[in-house]
Order: sequence, then structure tokens, then C-alpha cells
Amino acid sequence: MKHVLPFIFLIYVSTINAGGVYQEPDAFIAEVFNDNVPKPGVIWLDKDIKAQLKDILGHNYKGLRVRYWQQDDRTAWILDEIGKDKPITTGIVINQGRIERVRILVFRESRGWEVRHSFFTEQFDDATLKQNRELDRGIDNISGATLSVRAVTRLARVALLLDQQLNKPRAG
Repeated sequence: MKHVLPFIFLIYVSTINAGGVYQEPDAFIAEVFNDNVPKPGVIWLDKDIKAQLKDILGHNYKGLRVRYWQQDDRTAWILDEIGKDKPITTGIVINQGRIERVRILVFRESRGWEVRHSFFTEQFDDATLKQNRELDRGIDNISGATLSVRAVTRLARVALLLDQQLNKPRAG
């Protein structure tokens, strides 16, 4: 029993310290663009885009616009989605309509922090959005982190959708 208590304490302490800021959003953007950060752009959310976002998220998107950074065919997005109770801030890079990188920047939940690890985020590499706004691949769940997995997966779909909107021909 005396050997079990330190182990339980370590698990408890690591769970408490699991959440937090893993990378500041500004540092993520600087890293993505090798410190040559382009001026941010804004995509305004019209009725059609809001309806598509609601379909992906399962709730209305808060806000009228989304900020992004673009250089050539690469876009970077900083997006938030609720895991269980609190937002998960995620940085997502899209390159030519495919996910290049997903990184958990800030995790505020008490559970599900395992989504920050590369074994999870690398599943999104090269993913695209199908016609039905689903990813072109399945994303493996993490036991005990189901809500966080779902939140990050929704954000990946949102980033791909928004990137597509930037490349849509405009009527005019």
C-alpha cells in the first residue's frame, strides 16, 4: 500500500497540471509563418456560412467574423470550441485545402488534455473536407477524452470549411 500512494499522488498531480497554456496563439502564428507573419484577414459570416457552421458544431457560432492569417495557399486559424464545459483553443493550418497541422494551444478542462499530444493531432495531417462537411477519415477516440476529441474534430472541420470559403469565387 505504501508504494501505491505515491503513484496515485503522481497521477493526481499530473491530472491537475494537465491543462493550461501550451503555446500562446501569437507564438503559434509566428511559428507557422517563420516569424514573417502576414497581416490578419477577416472572414465575415453570412447566413449560409453560419448555417454550415451550426451543422458542424451542433450550435450557433458566436461572432460575426473569424480572423485568419494567409500566405499563398496556406491559412492559419485560431479557433475555440467547448469540450465539456470550457473552451479548447486550437491552432489549425490549412495548406491547399488539406490540414497541415493541428495544435492545442490552450486547454482549460480538467479532463481530456491528452488531445494535445502528437499521437492524436497527427491523425488530422493531410485531412480534407468531404462534400457532406465531414472529414475524409475517421479520428480515433481517446478513452476519457471523448468530448475533447469531438471538439477538436469539429474545429478541424470548421477550419477546412472556412478555408474553402476564402477560395470560393465571389459573385459580382
